[in-house]
Amino acid sequence: MAAKEIKQTAKLYCFRALHFAKHLLTAFNTKGEGIHSPYLFYWVRYYMYDHNRYYIWQHIEQQRQVLLNNHHSLSVTDFGTGANRPSERTISSIASTSLQSKKYAQLLFRLVQYVGGNHTPSPKKHTPLNIIELGTNLGITTAYLAAAHSLNHITTFEGSQSLIDVAQSVWKNLNLNNISVVQGNIDLTLHTSLHSPIDIAYIDANHTYEALIAYFNMLLPYTSRKSVFVIDDIHSTPDMQKAWNEIKNHNKVTTTMDLYQIGLVFFDTDYLHKHYRLLL
Repeated sequence: MAAKEIKQTAKLYCFRALHFAKHLLTAFNTKGEGIHSPYLFYWVRYYMYDHNRYYIWQHIEQQRQVLLNNHHSLSVTDFGTGANRPSERTISSIASTSLQSKKYAQLLFRLVQYVGGNHTPSPKKHTPLNIIELGTNLGITTAYLAAAHSLNHITTFEGSQSLIDVAQSVWKNLNLNNISVVQGNIDLTLHTSLHSPIDIAYIDANHTYEALIAYFNMLLPYTSRKSVFVIDDIHSTPDMQKAWNEIKNHNKVTTTMDLYQIGLVFFDTDYLHKHYRLLL
């Protein structure tokens, strides 16, 4: 590695360490106390910190382990790098560096359940959700989104066909049949594939300021008051943090929750315009 690359890497690690320490010092974990909206209070108190385990989680994590132990090489095209040329990577290396962690993937599962209707002491009938995922990767997070309820439909976007092939084998092993895939450069495929209101959007694709802001603006016309956006790696680079701060201050955004690894964006005009830092 060249001296310039070493310096850039060290600078990035310092950036992440500094902002993680800041998050630990400024975030609070009061199980929802201090959150004024009853809807958001209930989400934090009874879902975000829920420690119950669901039977499907074990099966999904078994699939993650299979991927971690698979040393077969794939030719992966990463449109997010700008190179648009395939590179050779093993499935195990992709699984170890690129998959969403178990903790946050299971949080997404609980979020899907909550938005679908189980958010009162007497849960109502589940409302089918339209869920968008940008960045399928090997399909583990997609599996958590899809497994939360079979009535939901997940449309996931991925540039590399080789990753899609692996992801589809994961979903087949889990008997998940409520997932559709859009293959290609997300910059080109997203705006032509959106037709219906979005209930949940999970954004984990090209991690640059320009791409994140573009995706946010493309998805925004399809939101409703109850829509939730989940954005991954909001503090991973100065560019991503800049985009996160811009999204927080967008005039259609009412409330955000910063969990350091991910950010949750809410649009309901009944909520106070507040930004919460929380520990998961």
